[in-house]
Amino acid sequence: MRDRDILAPAFPDDTGAADSGLAHALSALRDGTGTAYDVMAALTRARLLVPVVAVLGEMELDEHGRAHDKSADMATVLITGADGRQALLAFTSLETLQSWQADARPVPVSARDAARAALQDGASAIVLDLAGPVPFPLEGDDLVAVASGWELARVGGGSAWIRPAAE
Repeated sequence: MRDRDILAPAFPDDTGAADSGLAHALSALRDGTGTAYDVMAALTRARLLVPVVAVLGEMELDEHGRAHDKSADMATVLITGADGRQALLAFTSLETLQSWQADARPVPVSARDAARAALQDGASAIVLDLAGPVPFPLEGDDLVAVASGWELARVGGGSAWIRPAAE
């Protein structure tokens, strides 16, 4: 028998609850007391849940000509907007994921990893908490900056993404 390395879970104490900073920022945005900057700043430090669902693979016919599943694959979920652009779904908590689709399997990832996955899948956005209570899109340059591990900073009356120092 060979020794095998088993990776430790990235979020070993994860209870499925939303990151408190991100939940607060989203609530403040909904109430008009917060900004998209606050949400994005909290998002860069948060764990997200990306749903994985079963997708029918091949079908086969039995001796009576009835179709039966031969295989199924697991896949992340991309949605297509009215403008044709695609977005990866991500959720802040098990509760918000299950309110969208109860049988989806949650995969805990950093916001950076979710953004990287979205870009690798050809998506132009992440839609956070699609079923609410506060849906939030991360798109364009903001999506690329999160995927790149950049940090958001207040600059003058606005904000800017700052490349972290070389590791």
